[in-house]
Amino acid sequence: MTESTPQSAAGKPAPTPGLRMLIDFGPLAVFFAVNSLMGGPQLARMMAATAAFMVAIFIAIGISLWKTKHVSPMLWISGALVLVFGGLTLWFHDETFIKVKPTIVYSMFAAVLAYGLITRKPLLQMLLESAYPGLTAKGWRLLTINWTVFFVAMAVLNEVVWRTQSWDFWVGFKLWGVVPLTLIFAMGNIPMLLRHGLTTDREIVDKALPPEQ
Repeated sequence: MTESTPQSAAGKPAPTPGLRMLIDFGPLAVFFAVNSLMGGPQLARMMAATAAFMVAIFIAIGISLWKTKHVSPMLWISGALVLVFGGLTLWFHDETFIKVKPTIVYSMFAAVLAYGLITRKPLLQMLLESAYPGLTAKGWRLLTINWTVFFVAMAVLNEVVWRTQSWDFWVGFKLWGVVPLTLIFAMGNIPMLLRHGLTTDREIVDKALPPEQ
């Protein structure tokens, strides 16, 4: 008999760390690869990379549905915004739309989480679902504050980078800047989470990362 697939708290197959990284950051890797490997003028590379990014993120959604029978709310939101802003980029042949998309996504998440803090609604817990079993209400509140600040900082950082740097620099920053910063931030929260009731015997860094923006 084969080994059973790990299950999440909601009874759905739980993604392995490798699968979770593929779903969350695979589309970004495709975006970077197409832009880097394709020859020709910047406009052609931008159009091809954006189109590939749009296809890749919906493949990631499909893989999530196939392997885990589930797509996180954050991935649905990110996918929808990629469709909108990627479509605008291709229609108008203007890279501004795809560049500003992360700012809008980060700002949206920050606003939603800030609203949850003000109204004392556990919106982050609803978004992340069973990612942090055993975490206390105080732990969720602290984590919400941390993610809110992170999203605001990333929105500002994205604006600074795309407005002051070249297209190729911005694309590289998306992969070699955003991904490490997100992972470092997630790991930095672990001691606080453990102090506030987190109980799990599985890897916890990969379980509650926002999808690539």
